[in-house]
Amino acid sequence: MPSKQPLFCAQINLSQLPEGLVQDAPAFEVKLLAHKLSAGFPSPAGDYAENGLDLNGYLIKNKPATFMFTVQGDSMIGACIESGDKVVVDRALKPKHNDIVVAVVDSEYTIKRLYKRPGYIELRPENPAYQPMTFLEDSDLQVWGVVVGVVRRYSSRNGNGQ
Repeated sequence: MPSKQPLFCAQINLSQLPEGLVQDAPAFEVKLLAHKLSAGFPSPAGDYAENGLDLNGYLIKNKPATFMFTVQGDSMIGACIESGDKVVVDRALKPKHNDIVVAVVDSEYTIKRLYKRPGYIELRPENPAYQPMTFLEDSDLQVWGVVVGVVRRYSSRNGNGQ
């Protein structure tokens, strides 16, 4: 049974206001190999490309309503979203149960998993060190958008990105 008072987590997870994406950015295709990559035992790689993959087309369906945030903090590590990652957020999508969303709580942006239950809504972190935030159904909770992708850049050995 939810409490009558909302629980608020002081952890702030997004370090900036949303960044608008360039509307007419030139497409850049990355070669997509037809061969599936084994995450278990190695298998021989295919030497041919299936199609090009335009990352903008893959991640962005509603260009005018899509933004990026930089994540700060560790409350979503169970969903493989780490501090420093960029999340792609679509404001045109209707948030539904179990979506990862960006919400505004006490004038601060946060990223959490949305749980809708009869009579209340929870914003749940994906790290057991943090408590969920509970809101009564008639509370003024603003779900800002739905997370549709995560971009993570790994550092290279020589530190210059090559």
